[in-house]
This record gives sequence, structure tokens and C-alpha cells, in this order.
Amino acid sequence: LVGLLLAFGLSLAVSRYESRRANIVSEANAIGTTYLRAQTLPEPIRSRSLGLLVRYTRTAIGISDHVPGSDPAKAARVTEARLERQLWAQAAQALDAKPIASAPRLYVESLNEMIDGEAARVVALSNRVPTAVLVLEVIGASVALGLLGAHLAIGGRGVFGVLLASALIAFLLLVTAD
Repeated sequence: LVGLLLAFGLSLAVSRYESRRANIVSEANAIGTTYLRAQTLPEPIRSRSLGLLVRYTRTAIGISDHVPGSDPAKAARVTEARLERQLWAQAAQALDAKPIASAPRLYVESLNEMIDGEAARVVALSNRVPTAVLVLEVIGASVALGLLGAHLAIGGRGVFGVLLASALIAFLLLVTAD
């Protein structure tokens, strides 16, 4: 039963990890496309947009360094939103300057995709294994290890089996919680 619980929790964790990874790759591709298309904009919009995109990318990477929902993560998210508004304003200027040119339109399209990808990435960072599942796993593992320890103590066997099982279960719980 405990093995089934641990496998279920690990399965949830792996699927969430894969989802976050896919979102990061998708947004990285969108940022790269936006950066390339920004190079086709007229000056001075090109230089300003490229600088903002570099700052945006650094901020986007920085969000992953913080615990989702924490004050530093919220501050990084606010900074990222401000940079998005500035990038959008630059895109609007490029469209106003040349409303029928294809370069500003392609840039706006990739910028929009980048902003959409950012929203998906931020949501995915908060997508963790539910607390109820983690609590159930910890309680189930504790009971199972306690029963294993009692069984081995009654049988007069060594402690090595309990220590090994404890280490394996602790590792699985750590991976699932992470």
C-alpha cells in the first residue's frame, strides 16, 4: 500500500515536472524568436526593445530562483510585468511608425506569444503535488516503517533493513516534495 502511495505521488511529481519543463522550453523559444524579430525593427525602437528583452529574460530566469508565492517571487513578477508593458509600448510605436510593414507585425505576434508563455510558466511553477497527497504519503510511510521496525525488533533481526527502507522512502518523499 505504501509503495502504491509513493508511486502515485512520484507519478504526480514527474508529470508536473515535465509540464514545467515544457513550458520553460516553449517560453525560451518564444523569447528567442521575439529577440530575432526585434532586430528587424527600425532604430531607436530596435535598441530599446533588445535591451528590454535582455532584462526581461534575466528577470524571467530569476523568478525560478524563488519559492512561488513568496515576496521575492512576487517582486520579480511585478518587474517582469512592467518590462512586458514597456516592450508592448515599443511594439505599438513600431506599428504606429509603419502600420503596413510586416516586421512590426511579426514582432508583435512573437511578443504576444512570449507574454502568453510567461503566464503559463508562472502558473506551472506553482503547480506542485497537493499537500493532502504529501501528508498521506508521510503518514503512510511512517506507519509502514514503524510496523517494519517492530516486526524486525520482535524477530531479533538487524536494524540494517529498517535503515535502508527508511533511506529509500525518505529519498522518494524528498523527490516528490521537490
